Amino acid sequence: MQKKLFIYTWMLVLFISAGCKKYLEQPPDNRAELNSPEQVAQLLGTAYPQANYMSFFESMSDNVEDKGAGQLENTNVDPYFFRDVRDDQQDSPEYYWNACYAAIAAANQALQVCENAADPAAYRSEKGEALLARAYAHFMLVNVFSKVYDPGTASADPGIPYVTVPENVVLKQYERKTVSYVYDMIEKDITAGIPLLDDTRYQVPRYHFTTAAAHAFAARFYLFKQDYAKVIEHANQVLSGNVAALLRPWNTTYTSITYLELFARYARATEPANLLLAETASWWARNYYRVRYGLNARKRDEIFSRNVTGGTWAFTFQLFTAGTDNYLLPKINEHFVRSSINADIGVGYVVVPLLTTEEVLFNRIEANTYLNNTSAAMADLNTYASTRISQYNAGQHAINATKIRNFYGTTNLQTGILATLLSFKRAEYVQEGMRWLDIIRYKAAVTHYTSDGNILILGSDDPHRVFQLPESAQLAGLQLNPR
Repeated sequence: MQKKLFIYTWMLVLFISAGCKKYLEQPPDNRAELNSPEQVAQLLGTAYPQANYMSFFESMSDNVEDKGAGQLENTNVDPYFFRDVRDDQQDSPEYYWNACYAAIAAANQALQVCENAADPAAYRSEKGEALLARAYAHFMLVNVFSKVYDPGTASADPGIPYVTVPENVVLKQYERKTVSYVYDMIEKDITAGIPLLDDTRYQVPRYHFTTAAAHAFAARFYLFKQDYAKVIEHANQVLSGNVAALLRPWNTTYTSITYLELFARYARATEPANLLLAETASWWARNYYRVRYGLNARKRDEIFSRNVTGGTWAFTFQLFTAGTDNYLLPKINEHFVRSSINADIGVGYVVVPLLTTEEVLFNRIEANTYLNNTSAAMADLNTYASTRISQYNAGQHAINATKIRNFYGTTNLQTGILATLLSFKRAEYVQEGMRWLDIIRYKAAVTHYTSDGNILILGSDDPHRVFQLPESAQLAGLQLNPR
């Protein structure tokens, strides 16, 4: 009996040992090995930040006001009071930080495969997309968590880590370097990536860096860098032929469809104005009109009541209320995914238009204005207005130098064009957070009022204009932003 037990035990040890040997021969994790361009392309679907910036951008801007009542969310309350956000979940700066670096990690993993492949030429387009995706995520990070680019201070202002290789250790140490260094690295990736792109390989192009999306991103990058000739160079690669047809049809189709149809259409991949889309985990679609600090009647009138054309904004035909002083434009739609078939809980998703033809047009207008090409700038302003003013009539609504000077009370045409542009952009992107990017670029002060009479001012040099890094970033050796 003991002999039989010894034999059985020995056989079991041999079996376990053989099993351990086979187990130890396997890769240390469950990641599939990437060994084809198609597999790399699938990985690149995750190389875009799957987080939404709209809540904390919009709540920090001058588009919102204390309504006296409404839903209280830290991602809305804290930015309104110019405080660091006490949340690390969806729609928070920390969630966005983590999502951007997750996207960068995917891009770097893809780049490693492309560069180590036996036939690198077969991965040419995937490499281009990975470079652009890596550049985009770093660009957004540096403009959220560092000071905006200033030629006079960028070489000294702390940046964010520009990560170029996949992580292979736990708690790797990083350094912030400078804003200038980050911009140099972004430009390097943009310049190298664009020529490699091949739009024909995408099944749903709007969720990837097509050539048009890449040039749109480059135009934004060079606008921030204040290289206006480059802005025009890249914008021209996107805008050609009938530019008005590339813009959202706000004063035609959009005014004739129901608000539910507009909700569904605004961020759709088939909408020509959408150049790059990203699906993000977010509750902003259900919160953006219900939160306490949002668009109210006074802000509605401030943004939409008058404009230099003398006409009426077509936006106002779809602007409506969802309860007392809860105004919204139906363009931020939620796709709710249940945790199981019969569950009442789940995750909300919002598709965010990261890059649009409207922004490219705005960027070209601004660049032409600074280069003193005022005729070209006003021509583009009129193209935009022709799609946004209700019952547009060129003879009645066309923008010219006299109208601009009279409306803004200035003799400086350049100043007037820029004021026109910024007011148009404010109306275009209301509730999408894009206003914040103009506020930081122009170092504009923001004033918030509370219903109990307090006045909160975010000055041009206030350190809270730069969102705080997650405290966990200190474990990677990063110094937090000053407060």
